[in-house]
Amino acid sequence: MAGPTRAAGQPDHSSDSSSKFTPQIWSGKLIEKLYKATIFGEIANTDYEGEIKSKGDSVVIRTVPSMVVRDYEIGGGLQYDTPTSDSVELQIDRAKYFAFKINNIDKHQSDLSLMDSWSTDGGEQMKIAIDGTILSEAYADADAMNAGATAGVESGDINLGATGAPVEITKDNVLDIVVDMGTVLDEQNVPETGRWLVLPAWLAGMLKKSDLRDASAMGDSTSAVRNGRLGMLDRFTVYTSNNLSRTLDNTKNVTNVMFGHKKALTFASQMTEMDTLKNPNDFGSLIRGLNVFGFEVIDPKAMGHLYAVKG
Repeated sequence: MAGPTRAAGQPDHSSDSSSKFTPQIWSGKLIEKLYKATIFGEIANTDYEGEIKSKGDSVVIRTVPSMVVRDYEIGGGLQYDTPTSDSVELQIDRAKYFAFKINNIDKHQSDLSLMDSWSTDGGEQMKIAIDGTILSEAYADADAMNAGATAGVESGDINLGATGAPVEITKDNVLDIVVDMGTVLDEQNVPETGRWLVLPAWLAGMLKKSDLRDASAMGDSTSAVRNGRLGMLDRFTVYTSNNLSRTLDNTKNVTNVMFGHKKALTFASQMTEMDTLKNPNDFGSLIRGLNVFGFEVIDPKAMGHLYAVKG
């Protein structure tokens, strides 16, 4: 028996070729959707997440003061310092949401839980959106000595690219550039354990075309690429992402590559709302979710910025 007709513009999930929710067409299965890799959870810490209730909350972060070490002489007395702990305020000033409606007819025609499937998809898309926000903004807060044509707090001669003169990356120099990024962090006394490097797909391709050809050289004996993680290289855990910021510089498509240590960037997030409501205008339900979040570069010396273009 045919069901009721649909108003103009209303999707028919019972027979739509892109959704195919009816068991006759899909045999009870949905196509597994592929999501872009999200890596913000790997490069940022959540040490100060605290309790977040709404957009507009904040988390106060107290930094660790640097102790002064002096030479000791017998009988020379001791000099006592008064350490001060500066605080940084992590603002929970971002929010993203998803909302969709589901008709009871669609729900009953499918032997799958559409609400669960769509909510899962909404969560995945939320991760992608947050990932893009962080990767497109955080690099700008890197320490001035960890970026530019004269990077290196000690050497001052490491070229990481600048406006009008991005570093041209080829398969012949890509390994040298990675080593240079590691040197920049070394000169800032950044710990070796916990370092990360996020590359765009084209630069990751250069890396795989270089002398570093097999997976074992990246510390992985099974696979070169999984979920955005390439492996280990010069103390960096290397990731690839399509969410890095890009800009047009003298007709060149330049990428803002990020590298650093997990202590540099902190992130806090919470899904504060997840509601199922009756649709007041139709038979069915309204599903909506609200995620509030914030991020802050709390240790700029532990983050670097490479301004790179494909050579």
